[in-house]
Amino acid sequence: MKLSIKDREKLDFADDQIFYQQPRYVHHLSASFRTRLTNLYSKYLFSHHIILDLMSSWVSHLPSNIKFKEVIGHGMNEAELSSNERLDKFWVQNLNKTQNMPIEDSFIDVGLIVAGWQYLQYPEKVSLELSRVIKSDSLLIISFTNRAFWTKAPNIWTYSSEEKRIEYVTSVLTCNGWRIEKILNEKTQDKKLFGLYSSESDPFFSVIARNNKSNY
Repeated sequence: MKLSIKDREKLDFADDQIFYQQPRYVHHLSASFRTRLTNLYSKYLFSHHIILDLMSSWVSHLPSNIKFKEVIGHGMNEAELSSNERLDKFWVQNLNKTQNMPIEDSFIDVGLIVAGWQYLQYPEKVSLELSRVIKSDSLLIISFTNRAFWTKAPNIWTYSSEEKRIEYVTSVLTCNGWRIEKILNEKTQDKKLFGLYSSESDPFFSVIARNNKSNY
């Protein structure tokens, strides 16, 4: 998939570092979405794994009953990342400026991106870099909903339908050496009034891809 200059543009052209300089210790995803995400991770993540939590924050949504070999975090706010108790180490980087990651080739067992892909202006370069750092035949799990900081999301995301966003993610990945293993498009329900009834909450979308490209 080839993105145009217009596709990559966003309403807020200011340096992303300005927008993210203040920590936000809030949940940007509903409780039901977070539960579904953790359940998904429980299926694919194991204790011997080295995890890359890309575009992370003060929480990682990882299963609390699993102690991983190592969890490496990345994000835009150092204070948030420092508060994330699941991260063994982390670094701060604006992926819209530079895409080269400070990780050696084929070091990562599983890569995770949650509510982050929608801010990438150069997802092709990021997906290629992920194919370098993630082991061959290993997984990348990209999860998202219909929320975003809309002034910071490129046009390709802001003006697409939910279905088109899934197509966009899968298209970029397949064009850059990833094999799509599974696509999840689900509704979630938040329980109300002590669990007596529920209401529809954030939709849950996830693209699970396997590194089908020879690492270089």
